[in-house]
Amino acid sequence: MNTLQIFSKAPIAGKVKTRLIPTLGEQGAADLQQKLVKYCLQKFSQIFSVQLWCHPDESHPFFYECKTEFNLSLHRQQGSDLGERMANALASSVPNPTILIGTDCPSLTVALIQKAFTTLQQYQVVLGPAEDGGYVLIGMQQKLPELFVDVPWGSPVVFKATRSHLANLELKWYELPIQWDVDRPEDFIRLKRIFKQF
Repeated sequence: MNTLQIFSKAPIAGKVKTRLIPTLGEQGAADLQQKLVKYCLQKFSQIFSVQLWCHPDESHPFFYECKTEFNLSLHRQQGSDLGERMANALASSVPNPTILIGTDCPSLTVALIQKAFTTLQQYQVVLGPAEDGGYVLIGMQQKLPELFVDVPWGSPVVFKATRSHLANLELKWYELPIQWDVDRPEDFIRLKRIFKQF
């Protein structure tokens, strides 16, 4: 069965969307985090089998609210950095075709997720590159922990480093159209312009 894993941070003021705190304030940034998570879950939870992977753990009341509202399972992200947490989450779902996304890419659509799952029938890995040099989606159906080591997470060369790992491992991969995510003040302006509900 296809599995869509969604990574989310708890909406704790001062701990999320930190690059937007100068623009929105700590609570405003946390409120935006909640809106982005709910927008993501509303879009995908009725179409796919969704697992919500929570950081630092699943105890925040917001996550239980999401579990009830969207009828999904909660899981705790485990690992010392983002790469290890992603590798562990994806490995838990093998050999099911599994797509992992975050909650801060509102431009991801149901059609793109479906395309990613279809692509996994022919390729070992599918990636959704981001404008900032990272990626907003990764999919696979086998354990590939090597893809997540020695990657400078949060830097503009994440996608480049991942592509290099894929080539070194001689894996077949597919790249979806480039997307954008909501991290910086200019991203928030773009979000407000395109998505009126924010």
